[in-house]
Amino acid sequence: MSPAPTQNIVIVGGGIIGCTTAYYLASHPAFDPASTSITLIEASAHGVAQGASGKAGGLVAKWAYPKELVAVSFQEHVRLAQEHDGANRWGWRFVNCGSWEGRGEVVEPDAAAGSGVGSGGRRKSLEKTLGLPGSELESKPATGSETQASLKERRAATGLPEDLNWVEPHLTDSYSPMAPPGATAQVHPYLFTTSMLELAQARGVRFVQGKVTAIIVDKAGSGNGRRVGGVTYVPHGGAQEAQKLPATHVILAAGAWSPRLVPSLPISGTRAHSITIRPRPNTRIAPYVLFTEITLPASSTGSGRAQQVSPEIYARPTDEVYCCGPGDDSAVPETVDDVQVDEGACESIRAHVASISRELREGAVERRQACFLPVVSVGGGPIVGEAKEVAEGLVVATGHTCWGICNAPGTAKAIAELVLEGKIKCANLNKLKPSRFL
Repeated sequence: MSPAPTQNIVIVGGGIIGCTTAYYLASHPAFDPASTSITLIEASAHGVAQGASGKAGGLVAKWAYPKELVAVSFQEHVRLAQEHDGANRWGWRFVNCGSWEGRGEVVEPDAAAGSGVGSGGRRKSLEKTLGLPGSELESKPATGSETQASLKERRAATGLPEDLNWVEPHLTDSYSPMAPPGATAQVHPYLFTTSMLELAQARGVRFVQGKVTAIIVDKAGSGNGRRVGGVTYVPHGGAQEAQKLPATHVILAAGAWSPRLVPSLPISGTRAHSITIRPRPNTRIAPYVLFTEITLPASSTGSGRAQQVSPEIYARPTDEVYCCGPGDDSAVPETVDDVQVDEGACESIRAHVASISRELREGAVERRQACFLPVVSVGGGPIVGEAKEVAEGLVVATGHTCWGICNAPGTAKAIAELVLEGKIKCANLNKLKPSRFL
């Protein structure tokens, strides 16, 4: 009979941080399934990647933030894609990324008049471009209808790339690359997250569906005398009593829901709406990610004034196109399965992107969705490391905002080192330590 495991590691949260952490723990040279168990537990009745990790854009960028994590994460993304056929398995590829400014042609004024912000909340920026230096783009407005020759000249004058085939040149005022070639890539977030779990399970990780209700803290540690002893959770599948899952280490990776288990964590949630559009058959969509500034005419807004909207648009390898609008400060619901989708916000996003692209206007909307991004409410973050102030053995990995997909490998590598080697070696993450936030 094999001896009982000497380490029981429980990961709370089946998003990209939790699933990738499970993979890195199970892939670490120090992991021995004879002496260590790894369990990932997820609250959603539908499995992993039901929140932001399945509904994000999937951008991976060298210009993301914080730089300490990005430096590790980007090269790990490249390695993972090479080792596990990421191009075919989760849509890994390098993409062009640019800032587009121009005017929208409004076909459906009622939908275009919306802001894309969900009802019940106030507008919040997703702050995705904070890692980039600011730049002023020169506007070069177009006039009237233009010939093919003049459109070609316009592309040259506005900087619009020749192969960017799914925005209208005559509506373009300016295009500017946001990063050099090779600095921006993408994955399909749902496929990447589920692949990380599948690879982790193949290495011995156990997956449990249930809602964690508490982290058990025993008075057995050094220092403050507290150490984690496990978690209590309610399994899915009926009205069952809470069960205890013993643990020597609890890794809290529950995103915007993390404060439900550790109330002192300064984490809030930003709700973001998005849609995916499937263009008409045989329509090829060039591999670009656009951060747009669209001016809608006064006739479309209902207010008598022109309206500025800023949807983000991500072309994917299958020619599917992901589009998202601004965030809002709606309250975080009980579980990820309770997130409400505002159809009006989704319809506004569709109208906004359709106003600059015939391909998107003629395509079919396949998904209308919303998710909550975990944000460190006191600024900075994410929060990564052992929260000894709460209990020894409690490791926090949350607050990644819109860069969770991008920074998951670096976070997971650091957490695996911390748990199995006793210290983080891959990067200096001192400014992300929980002690700075708790």
